[in-house]
Amino acid sequence: MTRVKERLLKQERRLRRQIRALTESVPWTRGKVDRLLEDRMRLVRVPVGIFFVLAGFLGFLPVLGFWMLPLGLLLLAVDLPALRPVVSSVSIRLRRRIRSWRRRRS
Repeated sequence: MTRVKERLLKQERRLRRQIRALTESVPWTRGKVDRLLEDRMRLVRVPVGIFFVLAGFLGFLPVLGFWMLPLGLLLLAVDLPALRPVVSSVSIRLRRRIRSWRRRRS
C-alpha cells in the first residue's frame, strides 16, 4: 500500500474512533449513527451533512442551532477525506476540554 492510502486509512480509523466515542457518551444515538455510517447511506449522509452545515449558520433562529454545524461537518468528514484530520482533531480537543471542565466542576 502506498503512503497516501495508509495515511487516508489512518485518518478514517481516527475519525471512526471519535464518532464511536461520541455515541458512547450519548447511548441512544448509537443505532442511528451506526446505520447512517453504512456505505449505502452515502446518498443520505452528504445532503444531510450539507443541510446541517448550512442550517448551523442560521443558529440564531429557533429550532435551528449552532449545534448543527459540527454535526454536519462530522457527517461530511465521513465521505470527504480532506475534512477528516481537521474534524477528528477538533473532536479530540473538544472532548478533552469537556472532560477537564467536568472534573473542575465536580
